[in-house]
Amino acid sequence: MDAPEAIVSDPDLQARSGAVTPEGPREPAIDVRNVQKMYSGKTHALRGVSLRVNRGEIFGLLGPNGAGKSTLVKILMSVVSPTRCEGTVLGMPVGHKPTFARVGYLPEHHRFPEYLTGAQVLDYFAALSNVPRALRRERCGDLLKLVGMQDWANVRVKRYSKGMRQRIGLAQALMNDPDLIILDEPTDGVDPVGRLEIRKVLLQQKELGKAVFVNSHLLSELELVCDRVAIMVKGRVTSQGTLEELTRESRKHEITFFMPDDDEAKTDQQRVEIRGRVVSVLREHLGRALQVGAEAKNDQTYQLASLSGIDLAIAYNTISAHTLDVRAVQPIIDALRKGGVIIRSVRESRRSLEDLFMEAVTNPTTGETMSIGAGGGGDRSSTGRNA
Repeated sequence: MDAPEAIVSDPDLQARSGAVTPEGPREPAIDVRNVQKMYSGKTHALRGVSLRVNRGEIFGLLGPNGAGKSTLVKILMSVVSPTRCEGTVLGMPVGHKPTFARVGYLPEHHRFPEYLTGAQVLDYFAALSNVPRALRRERCGDLLKLVGMQDWANVRVKRYSKGMRQRIGLAQALMNDPDLIILDEPTDGVDPVGRLEIRKVLLQQKELGKAVFVNSHLLSELELVCDRVAIMVKGRVTSQGTLEELTRESRKHEITFFMPDDDEAKTDQQRVEIRGRVVSVLREHLGRALQVGAEAKNDQTYQLASLSGIDLAIAYNTISAHTLDVRAVQPIIDALRKGGVIIRSVRESRRSLEDLFMEAVTNPTTGETMSIGAGGGGDRSSTGRNA
């Protein structure tokens, strides 16, 4: 049989889902504080985790293996009992069983009965959520189409690939038309096309006013779809907020250039000479607006400052202006052009989610990556940015 076709959007399904579009603030879908979990043997899996997931947003939880991500998800779903937990899920105390009828859940290591077909899996799990039979049949066809599995609806799960099982898993998480969708590694084993289409489904659910809580190791996936993220290390949330908030200090404009006849510098000495010529051009055409904060800091970069309060770092072929305002870099561009410097590109740059992640798991004292797991060694303080 052919592989399942790409996931497609179904406007009829969207219309029936009942988009939530109230005016003003909405109650959070998840609002938990000081979540702690101590396993036997004094393994401290969670050490006072606090986070908030709003309706109508995609929230990403990331961290290394053993950070406590899955433990937190299992506490939210009452699979694991917390040592301590304060807060609510969909406005009710964590663990309130009737509330789970409004939650869609895809565990990381889910197992469907292999003798069931894809359609039967959806019907079975919807029945567990008390979805009426007639509505189950209607939603089953819609969701199989949504995840590109309509041609495999009557094929037994045992014949599915891992990626196909993930698609069916996502569909079953949506069968009860949930207000909160919790997905643990939803794109694990899914090919790039499938990951793209799953992202589209998640964005659609967000537009419908649903809260989507995603736990994933694929940082690039989270960066593409998440409104906010939290980074968890050794049972603590070290950073939480929007990508803009978490990367504000690193955002800058980069101007790449080359000098005539010096497009390809071959030696360090040539690069130093090019850098010096560019610094001279800037000094000549910017005048007093440019002040040297320090001479050659190392053999790669100059540190200059005070162009409208903007810090500049100049390498042999790149000027980094630490500002979000593109208008502020125009005098630099004008000065380079006047000096005969050829500009290759101007682009806005910021640290990636991967950069933030690596900072979180790196010991600031030794520079070494922290060991995985919930052990006490090398713990990082939870004083990271929290929004």
